[in-house]
Amino acid sequence: MRKQISKILIANRGEIACRIIRSARKLGIRTVAVYSEVDENSKNVLMSDEAYFIGKAASQESYLNQEKLMTVIKQSHCDAVHPGYGFLSENAIFSEYCSQNDVIFIGPPASAIRDMGIKSTSKNIMAKAGVPIIPGYHGDDQTNSLLKEEATRIGFPLMIKAIHGGGGKGMRIVFDKNDFLNQLESARRESLNSFGNDSVLLEKFIVAPRHIEVQVFADQYGNCVHLNERDCSIQRRHQKVIEEAPAPGINESLRQEIGSAAVQAAKAVHYVGAGTVEFIYEPTTKNFFFMEMNTRLQVEHPITEMITNTDLVEWQLRVAAGEELPMKQENIPLNGHSVEARIYAEDPYNDFLPGAGPLTYFNVPENSSDTRLETGVRQGDTVSVYYDPLIAKLVVWGSNRKEAFSKLHSRLLECHITGLNTNIEFLTKLSTNEKLLRGEVNTAFIDENKNDLLSKTKPTPKIIVEAVLGLILHEEERQLQEIQNSNDKYDPFTCERGFRVNSSYKRNLKLVGSDNTEYNLNITYQKSNSFTIDIEGMGSYSISGHLEKDSKQNTLICKFSDTVTKCNVAIDAEKFIHLFTNEGIFHFEVWSPKFEQSVLESGIQNAVAPMPGIVSKVLVDVGSRVTSGDPVLVLIAMKMEHTIKSPKSGLVKNILYEVGQSVSKNALLVEVEEE
Repeated sequence: MRKQISKILIANRGEIACRIIRSARKLGIRTVAVYSEVDENSKNVLMSDEAYFIGKAASQESYLNQEKLMTVIKQSHCDAVHPGYGFLSENAIFSEYCSQNDVIFIGPPASAIRDMGIKSTSKNIMAKAGVPIIPGYHGDDQTNSLLKEEATRIGFPLMIKAIHGGGGKGMRIVFDKNDFLNQLESARRESLNSFGNDSVLLEKFIVAPRHIEVQVFADQYGNCVHLNERDCSIQRRHQKVIEEAPAPGINESLRQEIGSAAVQAAKAVHYVGAGTVEFIYEPTTKNFFFMEMNTRLQVEHPITEMITNTDLVEWQLRVAAGEELPMKQENIPLNGHSVEARIYAEDPYNDFLPGAGPLTYFNVPENSSDTRLETGVRQGDTVSVYYDPLIAKLVVWGSNRKEAFSKLHSRLLECHITGLNTNIEFLTKLSTNEKLLRGEVNTAFIDENKNDLLSKTKPTPKIIVEAVLGLILHEEERQLQEIQNSNDKYDPFTCERGFRVNSSYKRNLKLVGSDNTEYNLNITYQKSNSFTIDIEGMGSYSISGHLEKDSKQNTLICKFSDTVTKCNVAIDAEKFIHLFTNEGIFHFEVWSPKFEQSVLESGIQNAVAPMPGIVSKVLVDVGSRVTSGDPVLVLIAMKMEHTIKSPKSGLVKNILYEVGQSVSKNALLVEVEEE
């Protein structure tokens, strides 16, 4: 039965909200955005036809508040609601709430969400439907004693999984029986914070598996198809980093077998709409096992769109309006290869800790027929501690796998973001890793290759010289601008750090690299923006050049005695130099006594916050005796749980924050005094 959809509310934020708006606009459907107090000026709010404020930054008080959302739906006269992914996208209660209020929920029936959202229930349904499942325990008895018995029966290593949710939340791998109860408590606590439920299931952990998932789509008339598979094995902390479609090393026979199993799984729960059936795949045996079904659109859906030339959000809108599927199984193409890289606000060199803060510089590739940069932020926006640290998704297409990864590497070098730590440099190393390019991947790939992937590229002397020239030219430009803006007479010869063309110029400078290596430099001005730069212990170089500026970037043209180079440069706070080159991304800080002091302070022997977050649990009391490495406090940051440990042995002298309070990066949390 066809239903009219003329206006939809998007119960989400960020890049997926922007993505939904684009497809809705194609169909002539008006869109309504909602926003929390920190998202008022966000990109999706400005893109939508209407926008409504729904509460405080904490998602429980805004994007997860079903009553507020329904009030906006009625107030704005929306016919339907699109939940995106995350938040309420897999909430059966919200789906039913929409039905009770005669609002179309753009997603599967509540029954399918409920059956597939509870992992233990989904395993039982799949087993009855003949879909292969991993050995484990999916029962209702959640006592510690029973779970420990079942864990012993299954054997180690094993996986503890929250029965609700996804994204790596509430998941722990246990290798040792003696560590089981500690990991169980941690998984339960994180699951309770993320999903409001602390029930778990246990599964045999398959060593070196691949994570292969199949995009399925069903309509209200019993038609169901798969749109080929994706490989999502490149993960850290059970969250995907790079995805590709189709999966490498999967022949057509196996593709049809795993695709048919996915369709069988969807039909077993009378599925409607977009969904993803996830499998664990053993390359050695070519066996695959049902892992879970995500009853929503996936973050990585664009790579499927790229190889099938489809718009899956458009399919969602059409199916929700009562239309049949746009394609039959035999008509769905598989064209070329597509790869997606997730750009996160995180520090790969510090255990991938998430970050937050302003995007002071944001210059990324333009969208084209073979490149999609999907994001919900712009230059000047802030990545908030309250939500997922995903900044953007870079999606490329190539006629084959080799071409696709080559394009991925090239486009990553064009992603220039400053203001906070990102994983872009890490992604560029991944995109050229020989094992990955050969398709030798598994879910432990990053851990197994972390020495190569997390090694920092040392800057060459020419890179250091380019950074210095970029800083000098930036300073000159800024000072000339100050002269033009000043009504006072200004003598450039008295400028403390600046210089004037044809004036004498000598300067000593110290730069500190991202690995804390110090570079001492002596700079002598020659003529016409030409300099001799001596790097202590690394030689002397003659260089000249200029900046070419446009609305997006600052291009630095450098002329050495025998070569001309070109790169992009960004300067933050007059002392942070970011150089984006074909050799990689390099960051420097101009040394100052203040910088040296901050380095000393960072080594203070107390428990500090490694990232902004919210205190979830305090594990010690004032006067407690702790040893080095003991857990003292738990932080929730970007929806993930992080345990803060004592850096030394002693007595807890002071606890500076309570449960529920927000903390900034490097904030002192717990003071420990040596006895």
